[in-house]
Amino acid sequence: MAVKKMTVEHIMRRLEHFADPKNAEGMVRFGISSKGTLGVPIPTLRMIAQDIGKNHDIALELWETGIHEARILAGYVDEPRCVTSGQLERWVKDFDSWDVCDQVCGNLFDRTPFAYDKAFEWSRKQDEFVKRAGFVMMACLAVHDKKAKDPMFEQFFPIIKREAHDERNFVKKAVNWALRQIGKRNPHLNDYAIVCANELQNMDSKAAKWIAADAIRELTSKQVQLKFRKN
Repeated sequence: MAVKKMTVEHIMRRLEHFADPKNAEGMVRFGISSKGTLGVPIPTLRMIAQDIGKNHDIALELWETGIHEARILAGYVDEPRCVTSGQLERWVKDFDSWDVCDQVCGNLFDRTPFAYDKAFEWSRKQDEFVKRAGFVMMACLAVHDKKAKDPMFEQFFPIIKREAHDERNFVKKAVNWALRQIGKRNPHLNDYAIVCANELQNMDSKAAKWIAADAIRELTSKQVQLKFRKN
């Protein structure tokens, strides 16, 4: 029987088969919620996702289980063309761990037609993981949307400056990630990102100064600058 025809019940049994309580305990040390977490490694989830194939209905059912790994798996197997704005809003409100946020944004949300609009909208939200999702979207779009023109990313710099004061760990790290990924797209955006980082350094905010120092370190590094010269 092809795994593609399996029910969510069969898939959940596979997840339970690969569950590792010790791995789940270890994930807590990295700030990952223990609620509904089985401890299934990401490579295993990717293997299961390949067996399932793309399936929007299964993705919706997996999400509704509330199980940590099932939700990551839902992001792998869902079909971006089938995803609605309403679904994005429902799912983002369920985020309770940075890894679910990052995996779902980077494997599904940023491939939908709503990605740029949601990046703007969520960056203004107060909820820590919703706000993180906004900046993770910016970072992932910078990596995955190869056809986007520079102005699409230039419009994110004012938002990065606006929210760089947020001291919450999962927010400031996502703001930093967005700034670094945009600045690594090409020399033009690299210049913009470094200017933005320098402006953050002058802000009266520990979070902004940390974001700036870390971004400048990478964006001005020999490795990044050499990549631009080679291209």
